[in-house]
Amino acid sequence: MERIEGHLYDYPKYYDLIFGDDWKAEFDFLQNCFKKHATRKVKSLFEPACGTGRLLIKLAQAGYKVAGNDLNQHAIKYCNDRLERGGFPRSAELGDMSDFKLKRPVDAAFNTINSFRHLPSEATAENHLKCVTEALKPGGLYILGLHLTPTKGEPMQSESWSARRGNLQINSHMQSIWTDLKKRNEHLEMTFDVYTPSRQFQLFDTMDYRTYTAPQFKKLLSKVPELEVVELYDFMYEMDFTIEIDARTEDVVFILRKK
Repeated sequence: MERIEGHLYDYPKYYDLIFGDDWKAEFDFLQNCFKKHATRKVKSLFEPACGTGRLLIKLAQAGYKVAGNDLNQHAIKYCNDRLERGGFPRSAELGDMSDFKLKRPVDAAFNTINSFRHLPSEATAENHLKCVTEALKPGGLYILGLHLTPTKGEPMQSESWSARRGNLQINSHMQSIWTDLKKRNEHLEMTFDVYTPSRQFQLFDTMDYRTYTAPQFKKLLSKVPELEVVELYDFMYEMDFTIEIDARTEDVVFILRKK
């Protein structure tokens, strides 16, 4: 199979299929969180690191006013093109999720699939949370999902899943190659095996995620006291199943609310 090395984010059609195939669970979860945990009616939304807008388009179709930003120009174009095809404004902008300011504050923001861990340092992570805080109206939510590094037990090392749309099928595999807890860095490899009627090839990329143990993330949140933790869930997105973090916890969705 032909192998192409590059940034997976530069291939938004394939990225959107593999990460957007199970959008419904997140979509329902977000709306349920807005109703249960926000102390204001949620009408306007912002997604930092929005990528291809896999959730923005669904939320726009549900009646929300949506916007987002991302560092990848290919993803932003893909997102805006699909919003425009749906009759909505091209509201995604090229921008850094650790350095942005909205013209008008929103009722809620969300970042659910570990994109937060792309931020390389404590300073950029703190800046991101401060930017989000300033972007929220009082009583608004920030729904943030990430993998914590457990301090007991073996962490999850790999994950594989597949998605299909018409004649396009993609098999994806993500593998943790090494983790340096002192430098707070996890190095991963990810592949997309792409199958079309006329071609088969593999996209290969590497990425680095900043690591967070539960105490490290708690310390980070303490630097932004305007955001309070109101509930914790896992990546099953079940409203009836809340969690408490212990030394073995990995997948967490933090429901943060602006005071």
